[in-house]
Amino acid sequence: KGVNGVLYELKNDTFLRAARGEETQHVPVWCMRQAGRYLPEFRESRAGKDFFETCRSPEACCELTLQPLRRFPFDAAIIFSDILVVPQAMGMDVQMVPGKGPTFPEPLKEPEDLQRLRVKVDVDKELGYVFRAITLTRHKIEGKVPLIGFTGAPWTLMSYMIEGGGSNTHSKAKRWLYRHPEASHILLRMLTDVIVEYLLGQVAAGAQALQVFESHAGILGPAEFKDFSLPYLRDIARRVKDKLKEAGQDVPMIVFAKDAHYGLEDLSQSHYEVVGLDWTIDPRSARERTGGKVSLQGNMDPCALYAPKERISDIVKKMLEGFGTRGYIANLGHGLYPDMEPENVGAFVEAVHQHSKLMIKQM
Repeated sequence: KGVNGVLYELKNDTFLRAARGEETQHVPVWCMRQAGRYLPEFRESRAGKDFFETCRSPEACCELTLQPLRRFPFDAAIIFSDILVVPQAMGMDVQMVPGKGPTFPEPLKEPEDLQRLRVKVDVDKELGYVFRAITLTRHKIEGKVPLIGFTGAPWTLMSYMIEGGGSNTHSKAKRWLYRHPEASHILLRMLTDVIVEYLLGQVAAGAQALQVFESHAGILGPAEFKDFSLPYLRDIARRVKDKLKEAGQDVPMIVFAKDAHYGLEDLSQSHYEVVGLDWTIDPRSARERTGGKVSLQGNMDPCALYAPKERISDIVKKMLEGFGTRGYIANLGHGLYPDMEPENVGAFVEAVHQHSKLMIKQM
């Protein structure tokens, strides 16, 4: 596929094949937050620069996206950005406060605050910098591996917009679900509309796969998940796929609903090719419960990277045996943490490739 008329043959399509459940010669692997603070070169590039300013620079995003690929033989790259660019596009102010994380100086408090949000978001105008970063990265990556685009899911973004930042209980946001269900659905629908356009814009810019992060799924119970998260996740996949189909395009989509064990069966029937898993789910049981309907992605505990390299190799082997090598993308069950050793990340990638090649040969 060409990006703006330039054609690069994709040299390694293992990740895309695994996403579609096709045969591969090894299990593909990438890591959430592979472009992150654990890399000294990332810290150097980011030093003294405002976080969201970096997100708005296509050149900076491209460089940060490519850094991990220079170091490790990952089978995919994910564009460097942040899920909170969507609330920003809707007119909310978000700042990255060092030591505190993302902060909304004026969070949504009551339903009337929804009037502060932009009703019609022009994604090209508000989020064009992400699209430009994707196109630039597609050129610079020269077909080495596929490039993944992503977004936060509606409930996760809603919870940030109401909490005003990270939270342990998410009680302010959950209060809305119980006290203001109609307003909650209005906000979730607004977010869904922007997300659909945003993902389509990413594909048009050159993204070859899409991941939807429902990072705060686990704070909901099964009933609230079915009411306030799942319908919107399904709606996003269906609408994006329908639009792409009209253009004769097909891009694999991944849903990652962290800690939503109770939703595994539902998620495997939600129009996503891949379901991402956190480390609290047993690989074999995940396979049984999803009944071969989808590919699976995950789910090594990121903290396993603190182990010695030999131990990492054993953990990876067990994980591969649990998932099987078909319809499987190796990843962590959450993002990399800033204090992790790059060489242990390298050991993880190498273990996935080595063990899976052997397992596939012996089949």
